[in-house]
Amino acid sequence: MKLLPRLRACVIVVGVWVSGIPVALAADAGWKAGFAAQKITPAEPLLLAGYASRTQPATDVVDDLHAKALALEDATGSRVILITADLIGFRADFTEPVCARITAATGVPRERILLNASHTHAGPSVMLSLRSHYTVSEAQAAQLIAYTKRLQDQCVDLATNALQRLQPARLAWGGGVVDFPMNRREFTERGVILGVNPRGPVDRSVPVLRIEGPDGKLRGVVFGAACHNTTYGSRDNQVSGDFAGAAQAYVEREFPGAQAMFMQGLAGDANPYPNSLNDPAKRPAAVIAREHGATLGREVGRVLGNALKPVNGPLRAALERVALPLQTPPARAELEQTTAKAGSIQKWVADQMLARLKAGETLPVSYAAPVTVWQFGQDLTLVGLPGEVVVDYVRLIEESVGPLKLWLTAYCNDTYGYFPSARVLREGGYETRGIYHGGIGYFAPEAEAVMVETVRDLAKRVGR
Repeated sequence: MKLLPRLRACVIVVGVWVSGIPVALAADAGWKAGFAAQKITPAEPLLLAGYASRTQPATDVVDDLHAKALALEDATGSRVILITADLIGFRADFTEPVCARITAATGVPRERILLNASHTHAGPSVMLSLRSHYTVSEAQAAQLIAYTKRLQDQCVDLATNALQRLQPARLAWGGGVVDFPMNRREFTERGVILGVNPRGPVDRSVPVLRIEGPDGKLRGVVFGAACHNTTYGSRDNQVSGDFAGAAQAYVEREFPGAQAMFMQGLAGDANPYPNSLNDPAKRPAAVIAREHGATLGREVGRVLGNALKPVNGPLRAALERVALPLQTPPARAELEQTTAKAGSIQKWVADQMLARLKAGETLPVSYAAPVTVWQFGQDLTLVGLPGEVVVDYVRLIEESVGPLKLWLTAYCNDTYGYFPSARVLREGGYETRGIYHGGIGYFAPEAEAVMVETVRDLAKRVGR
């Protein structure tokens, strides 16, 4: 009897068949996993997020929205909590109180709690104050604030429920690829526009984390893609999880009893192609979204059917609120010119900067952004970046920490606006519009190096 633990510890990877699916399993690494999910579809028509041109509440619900939680515990008893949701994003004023409540209720430290939003543009606006860059009436704002406060309570409940459901588990991971993400920074004689750029850089990878029980039965899967959830355009005023929601539903149909969770990648300058604005067949958004979702879901299923790499512990975590430098504020005359320019992508930020100057306020010189790194033994590094991060940071971070065993995510913990690279800032375009949540200003080119250095330092701190 005493020989069994020693014998089991000598087995590093074994190949087995589960329901006809070949997978590579880690040895018993002492993992526990717990899951929880809740529908978060608004009960009443609310203003949807993502397009400032929308001024009326959603007309109907195409498919339900969900928030989901995964709790993991390693052999040492260290825990992490991941919360994902079919939403435009989690702002800092939403996230930090939620994390504080989760820590108070569970003892899980702040750096071990990560919130990631799919960035669907067909979900309700998430807001806790009347101040917004959307055109919203006071009555609608009050409804949105009430929805957001309920959502905070739901996130806390999800985290605690997932922890209460911890059961022995094994982890493995792999990756695939999808072809519908498209660089959207189209170069024209009028400058860079939101369009279609087939030659532009884009991350088409599909990371997949398999979580199963000791019996080999799939309990959950976390997967990602790096693409705006904008199959639904500004004229599609309907509630939907877009392709990410469709992909999760596809996976859960194919693997009954398993919870599917989507994590958004570095999608700041990538759109699905086609979408409802440029589809040659002019199909409805719902049809295109389901098609992209099925494409992603099938690829997740294909990856699950391959020999995956085992993921062992211990699980280490680090978080730093890094001061990302902002550009020196433009002179007041320049700001006034920007605000007067029709169609200016920087108009709203310039308006806010002018208002603060007129009120005698000092404009900020940096923005504090939370950056998270989770390290799973020597098998996987998960990087959680805040904001709408452009694809250049895939290459920059890979060059800094190495490309192997690396999972890059964005839209984590704080969606303050776009985070452009130095290249994007030079070229101009929509992604240079500035900070529009939680602060004000335009990122400086030097912010690129600060972000990359922060990720490298955190990766070293957790043992990558």
